[in-house]
Amino acid sequence: MSTAATKTILVLCTGNSCRSQMAEVLLNHHLPGVRVLSAGTQPEPKVSGNAITALREEGLPTAELYPKDIDAVKDEEIDLVVTVCDRAKETCPVFPREVKAIHLSFHDPHGEPLASFRAVRDDIKARLVPTVRQALDL
Repeated sequence: MSTAATKTILVLCTGNSCRSQMAEVLLNHHLPGVRVLSAGTQPEPKVSGNAITALREEGLPTAELYPKDIDAVKDEEIDLVVTVCDRAKETCPVFPREVKAIHLSFHDPHGEPLASFRAVRDDIKARLVPTVRQALDL
């Protein structure tokens, strides 16, 4: 397990192109001292342009974002797994050691207008940030 000052969170969804990417950036921003990664069970080829726009509108960094397969992060020392879509929850892989997990489902804005991405971004900020803070006793 990571030290208290460097807890690591994995945000998991299916495509790792919208919700989990936005959650990664928002959690990293709102929970200083916590390391947040994201991955997908079936990653898309690229991060959604509307997800990037919705994050940039908040002044958040997006340059390092790219979809990752769960295998790329499975060996990380994860303190908390957060699934943000029902399919990822159902197919969540088994990790090498026991890991605390929570599930909060968010609407999938893939293929929808920018307004849907903004709504999901704001929903993640409103519901996921405090839930993770509480789950990790931050």
